Amino acid sequence: MESLKKLTPFLSVMPQINAGDVGTLSALGYRSIINSRPDGEAPDQPPSAEIEAAAQRLGLAYRHIPAISGKVSDEAVAEYSAALAELKGPVASFCRTGTRSTTLWALSEAHHLTPDALIATAAAAGYDLENLRGRLEQRAAMASGAAGGGEVLPFTRATSFDVLIIGGGAAGCSAAASLRKRRPDLSIAIVEPSDKHYYQPAWTLVGGGAFDRAKTERPMASAIPKGVRWIRAAAAGFEPDRNLVVLEDGGRLAYRTLIVAPGITLRWEAIEGLRETLGRNGVTSNYLFDLAPYTWQLVQGLKKGRALFTQPPMPIKCAGAPQKAMYLSCDHWHRTGVLKTIEVELNNAGQVLFGVGTFVPPLMKYVEKYGAHLAFNSTLKAIDGEKREAYFEVKAADGTVSRVTKGFDMIHVVPPQTAPDFIRQSPFADAAGWVDVDQETLRHRRYGNVFSLGDASSAPNAKTAAAVRKQAPVVAENIIAVLDGKSPRAIYDGYGSCPLTVEKGKVVLAEFGYGGKLLPTFPLDPAVPRRSAWFLKADLLPTLYWDVMLKGREWLARPTMLPHEPQPREEDPSLDDCAKSKRLQGR
Repeated sequence: MESLKKLTPFLSVMPQINAGDVGTLSALGYRSIINSRPDGEAPDQPPSAEIEAAAQRLGLAYRHIPAISGKVSDEAVAEYSAALAELKGPVASFCRTGTRSTTLWALSEAHHLTPDALIATAAAAGYDLENLRGRLEQRAAMASGAAGGGEVLPFTRATSFDVLIIGGGAAGCSAAASLRKRRPDLSIAIVEPSDKHYYQPAWTLVGGGAFDRAKTERPMASAIPKGVRWIRAAAAGFEPDRNLVVLEDGGRLAYRTLIVAPGITLRWEAIEGLRETLGRNGVTSNYLFDLAPYTWQLVQGLKKGRALFTQPPMPIKCAGAPQKAMYLSCDHWHRTGVLKTIEVELNNAGQVLFGVGTFVPPLMKYVEKYGAHLAFNSTLKAIDGEKREAYFEVKAADGTVSRVTKGFDMIHVVPPQTAPDFIRQSPFADAAGWVDVDQETLRHRRYGNVFSLGDASSAPNAKTAAAVRKQAPVVAENIIAVLDGKSPRAIYDGYGSCPLTVEKGKVVLAEFGYGGKLLPTFPLDPAVPRRSAWFLKADLLPTLYWDVMLKGREWLARPTMLPHEPQPREEDPSLDDCAKSKRLQGR
């Protein structure tokens, strides 16, 4: 198991496991399991009792020592320390990411190991506990009889930043790079638990057999801009009145300005039965790195039958992706001569094929060419992979809703999507759960030193990497203005781009802003499918992403700036009232 990280010969830590993983741990020689995660943190989380039952069947000892994300208590540390003393090793300990388990271990060992040794050991396993140093020192001091300090120790350069960024995806890394380009002396940190960075826009091409999946993945360390500190941890909450971010291990990071860019959460659990059948029984999705190749496998193998494609209610990441999967699949079937024996259907929870009317006619030509059926107001609610049946709620014109069962030989599923839970439950969220920002400046409506860009932002733009390319410089300019005590002047016009791959070799390059206003980069009719746009999508954009956008090189992305407010001029005291009046009239 690659995710298993050894802290000591006795103890290893890892992210969330399921009952099926217990057998693997047993085969690897582990004799005990500690679960540091409370039940019910996430809908897709296996209950502790289920994992405990699997451990008992295989003869492994099991302890459930729940630690609340962001609030690892002294009581939990004491219980964890006692468990390590009682259990037979080797021990495997898990939570959501492994951070809480590592934190519990470090705090339980602080009475006899130095903070430097504990932090270095955790770092070697991929966990950044530098923010825990104060608490480790406090526990060490208490163990030696020295007087302890307060719960929150003074912040140092290691835990306080000019700009703190939540999320190491396209939005967080691009914003950091744009800031570094403008002001290299800023102290900037990115909080991101994942060790991988993905170029997700190419996954649709992977699912269509037109791109190498390996080229969409790189180490996170290579995406973090030089000079920016990477804190490999998960954010759990915010204390904006104190300018603090709460981490999963309970540590706090301080900021002068904050960028919230954690991305979007795919709600697979919202479709009953989906998780159990993803990746088999003909059920796939290009929204997962691991499954995009399976999509291509299914497309190549299908010679006749029914292929369903689904699109959930908006907003979603890359609104055109559900139908792009359909177009590329149909193109392959058309080229291999089997399309006439395949029934193709797009089940769209919305009422229109695409939100910007200009692009509907060219898309409809391809729908007709491929003989695809469009089922609007049709939302996937459940799926039975073994039976190869999908269950939809279909809303009729009179508002009545019926449940419709549809069989399939292949189904490409796009799940509902929301902001992450720790955002939805935070002071930054609007009524819908997104980070509540002004759509032009991208500054939070209530907290003036907080900004957001990317998929978690409430700005009503298309959630695409192309949007982030234009948003990052806007946020960078406005962050610097706030740090300098000035008002934000950079304006985002809602730009987003959706390269609609209607066939292998041709793309409709849809570029638009707020209100569906067309914002084409090139002086060409944007509604015409073009081979040049395919070259842009498949060959040029990945390079621009890795080597331009993530490096802070703002090619065609310079923000629009509002003019400086004119400063009032002092009146010349030598002018009499008549002269002043004439000068005012002449302005």
